[in-house]
Amino acid sequence: MGSVKTILLSKSIYEDTDKEANELRAYLKEKGVFLVNIMSSPGAGKTTTLISLIKRLSAHFRIGVMEADIDSDVDAIKIADKAGCKSVQLHTGGMCHLDAAMTRQGLDALGIDDLDLVFLENVGNLVCPAEFDTGATMSMTILSVPEGDDKPLKYPLIYQKCDLVLINKIDAMPYFTFNLDKCIANIRMRNSNSTIIPISAKTGENMDKVESYFINKTMSGGKSKNA
Repeated sequence: MGSVKTILLSKSIYEDTDKEANELRAYLKEKGVFLVNIMSSPGAGKTTTLISLIKRLSAHFRIGVMEADIDSDVDAIKIADKAGCKSVQLHTGGMCHLDAAMTRQGLDALGIDDLDLVFLENVGNLVCPAEFDTGATMSMTILSVPEGDDKPLKYPLIYQKCDLVLINKIDAMPYFTFNLDKCIANIRMRNSNSTIIPISAKTGENMDKVESYFINKTMSGGKSKNA
């Protein structure tokens, strides 16, 4: 009778990634760089929000952006043209997320010696990006009004992981069945500690609050364990 080898799977499949993420956070802290991981579904308004935010924060920080997509470089070009900051495009080769090692490659390509604040616009997806630690200092997600107020109920992990949730496109609320109070309650159900700010990146409504949030967060060097 042949023998069968039994393997005890006590080691997390994410352990190597988590180790790389913690090492990257330590490296960024040493360099004095604050890295923000931005997640959302496609079309939630990540790039538009980022452009609006960078225009406000550029008076306070030296900013760089990493744009992650499966293909194309349209977002990196848009950021460079409209926000006027240094940007690189990261192609994931079909993968629906970034991990710490991929983020480190992006930072090396971007160059961070002359930067204080870096935004990583992760691949548009509500599942995979939340499962992998990018090594970022903090994470945020953007939920848009057309997506519905029940998104946090359907995709809990991404809301559990984020320090900041922006509810975007509130200027479109009259045209959709969307209950803002219910949406906030659903987010709170997943994460009672996250900061929630309803905004319109298009009109600029409440973007001053987001600006203040980042100034306070970055100046304090606040690090998230959920990045």
